[in-house]
Amino acid sequence: MQTRLIHIILRWLIVSALFLATPVCAMDTLRVLAWPGYADPDVVRAFEQRYQAHVEVTFVGADEVLWQQMHAEHGQLFDVVAANSAEMQRYTREGLLAPLELSALPNTRKQLPRFQARASIPGLIHDGRVYAIPYTYSTMGLIYDRRQFSQAPQSMNAMWDPRFRQKVLDFNSAEHNFSFTALTLGIRAPFNLSPAQRARAAQRLIALRRNVLTYYNQPEEATELFVHHKVALMFGNYGTQQLSLLRRAGADVGYVIPKEGALAWLDCWAMTRAARNRVLAQNWINYMLDPWVSGLLTQRQGLANTLTASTDLTPNAKIIWLEPVVDTAEREALWQKIISGDRPRSF
Repeated sequence: MQTRLIHIILRWLIVSALFLATPVCAMDTLRVLAWPGYADPDVVRAFEQRYQAHVEVTFVGADEVLWQQMHAEHGQLFDVVAANSAEMQRYTREGLLAPLELSALPNTRKQLPRFQARASIPGLIHDGRVYAIPYTYSTMGLIYDRRQFSQAPQSMNAMWDPRFRQKVLDFNSAEHNFSFTALTLGIRAPFNLSPAQRARAAQRLIALRRNVLTYYNQPEEATELFVHHKVALMFGNYGTQQLSLLRRAGADVGYVIPKEGALAWLDCWAMTRAARNRVLAQNWINYMLDPWVSGLLTQRQGLANTLTASTDLTPNAKIIWLEPVVDTAEREALWQKIISGDRPRSF
């Protein structure tokens, strides 16, 4: 009996040793680089459970930080990235992204027609291959106080209306101000202005100063200024997100896409060249287009998604998706003089 017990113990020890020596298959890890609000904990947990994977999320707060994370050796640390379509052009040129297989992304067929027309959106396609999938966007339209307008303004030119002296809010951005002002001048390529076009836009922005109460930086700041100072009109850099904040603050505001068209940013998901598990990476991108995931983005962040039609954006609204600005340094130099109050003759 004792001998038999010894044999049983020896067999158990041998089996245990073999088990410990056998490598255990660990869950795959997906490394995500994104903006805050794009990968909330409950959304991540649901993905992990569905695909039996682990997700590591790194958040960024600025395009410059995103570029630093994606560039050089940092780019090897991520499998999927969320960035705007203008930045995606930069990443594709640098060879930092991998092409996507649309057959692995069936949820793209649920997107609105505007976002399925990928060839019409700069930055999504390169050499005939799709590299980025639209996820969320915001137009930069006009926000107006309904009580001060008998009818909605139709043009960005309303910002220059002499009736609104000191009653206009503008966003503190050299790039966007020169671009939307170029549109009011009938310039069709607002992201690449010639010196003469840039000079015309600068003079028009100088003229706008007499109407501008101040230049804001953050949507919360703009909301407080709009309500406290009874602002009539605002260039809505944060679009419908600002509209939501203003309405929560009790403002009776409307939102329009002007006839010249509205600048708009479009954030997309892409797979990096360094992705270790491309199936899992594309599963993530497809998952982000699940109706409940995209719906949460709208509910929590006040951002539009690419599946649900926005009441503030008609199908025929003219949208000008942001592209890289060629003359950034020149715009910035002029903008600093404009907001500093320099006299027109000094330009």
